[in-house]
Amino acid sequence: MIRVIGAGTRPDRVDTELDTFWTVPNLITVLRFLGVPLFVWFTVHEEYGPAFMTLVAVGCTDWVDGYLARRLGQVSRVGKWLDPVADRLALIIVATTFVVQGIAPSWLVLAIVIPDAVLILNALLLFRGSPNLPVSTIGKIRTALLLLGAPLLLLELVPGFGYGWLSAAGTGLLLLGCVGHILAAAGYLRASWLKHGRERTAAGNG
Repeated sequence: MIRVIGAGTRPDRVDTELDTFWTVPNLITVLRFLGVPLFVWFTVHEEYGPAFMTLVAVGCTDWVDGYLARRLGQVSRVGKWLDPVADRLALIIVATTFVVQGIAPSWLVLAIVIPDAVLILNALLLFRGSPNLPVSTIGKIRTALLLLGAPLLLLELVPGFGYGWLSAAGTGLLLLGCVGHILAAAGYLRASWLKHGRERTAAGNG
């Protein structure tokens, strides 16, 4: 079976976190995020073919940058927060565009934005910034489901691909992705409380 989550990990090497921004994975992350406004432009102008291709490219590079970071030993401190931030912003922008353009129902935005808003507020209250938590497995699966479901909704709008099952499959994957998003948010919320408690305990003992 092909390994997807954690692909590129080399068991014979222990990677150290790099301090530099200038790594191949970080540059790919930046390019991925720059593809989001291009996707929005295509979608707003109902150029669904190019929008579909752009969204597929954005989804693929989400996996590629993590793979290269592990494979090339280029895991960086910047990349550990840049990648999830880029993912989160991309998901919000893509979901909002879908809802505004009438491609997806409004629950898509609500299921993504509300948990994210709770996490941001929680992080600011407890840590006055990012809690620097590792990405969970369910969070990775959530992202994969959302990035698979969204292109299917677009593909149905491309001339020659007006098959009803594409919309049904895309909506189903998005629904599963939104459930995963809420579960992942709950997991991050719990992990942040535990980390905050450990830091307070350590500070009290110190």
